Amino acid sequence: MALLLCFVLLCGVVDFARSLSITTPEEMIEKAKGETAYLPCKFTLSPEDQGPLDIEWLISPADNQKVDQVIILYSGDKIYDDYYPDLKGRVHFTSNDLKSGDASINVTNLQLSDIGTYQCKVKKAPGVANKKIHLVVLVKPSGARCYVDGSEEIGSDFKIKCEPKEGSLPLQYEWQKLSDSQKMPTSWLAEMTSSVISVKNASSEYSGTYSCTVRNRVGSDQCLLRLNVVPPSNKAGLIAGAIIGTLLALALIGLIIFCCRKKRREEKYEKEVHHDIREDVPPPKSRTSTARSYIGSNHSSLGSMSPSNMEGYSKTQYNQVPSEDFERTPQSPTLPPAKFKYPYKTDGITVV
Repeated sequence: MALLLCFVLLCGVVDFARSLSITTPEEMIEKAKGETAYLPCKFTLSPEDQGPLDIEWLISPADNQKVDQVIILYSGDKIYDDYYPDLKGRVHFTSNDLKSGDASINVTNLQLSDIGTYQCKVKKAPGVANKKIHLVVLVKPSGARCYVDGSEEIGSDFKIKCEPKEGSLPLQYEWQKLSDSQKMPTSWLAEMTSSVISVKNASSEYSGTYSCTVRNRVGSDQCLLRLNVVPPSNKAGLIAGAIIGTLLALALIGLIIFCCRKKRREEKYEKEVHHDIREDVPPPKSRTSTARSYIGSNHSSLGSMSPSNMEGYSKTQYNQVPSEDFERTPQSPTLPPAKFKYPYKTDGITVV
């Protein structure tokens, strides 16, 4: 009886082993941001699996703050891919015939938010199977920049640095000398794989072109550096020149300010003087009115004279008209009193 029971159990195990199964092993896939990730899920069916085929992909986000969510589904010979907004339009089945045993998917234009655990579930009653794949999205090194931190002078200490703008850790660095003997200075060998090389007591032999390559598991980037170690500059002369230049600039600014203030004072003074003249000084008489008044006075004087007195008056220069600037009222020339003789009769004789 015991032997019969064992035989039945062994047959059941064999039948179960021959049921639906996913042949793809669990694995971790690393891809760069912006690339496409291929997530495999291949399965086999047994003759007993006669039910409808259902395929379901789920994601467990890396932040563990969300429950498993369906990202794409195949059921009733139809595909549904609008369950998960973050992956909408970016997840597709790779096979056109899912019944052939390939439920693999592609996730395009990878983003850091796509990091997580993806689970493939295949169901065909009575068989059910699932498999998990861990997806890691990394950022390639990019925007690498090489530069010198310090003064590139003989005898000085400075640092040469290599810094990528972005890139997922861990990052690896490699320095190379591209010019001259292409041999790195011996004192630098310990830092050849570091992002920073400290240079002590620099010499002209260090001059040349260097390259820095930075890489991680998904990509790499490179930058170049031209190092030119020169003799020390005359710092005292530079400082003196800077001081002199500053003083000259200050003097020029002061002169401009002085000239502007002087010009304003002169303009203000001219306005005040002009205002005083207009208020205190009466307007000058016109040439025409002066000449008319002068001639009119002379005419009145001539009208009171007799012919016998014209001789004295003719000597006066009445034909000279005073100028416009002459402010005194023109006066008639002073004439001696006229003596008139009137005719009279004496003893019947007329005397003149």
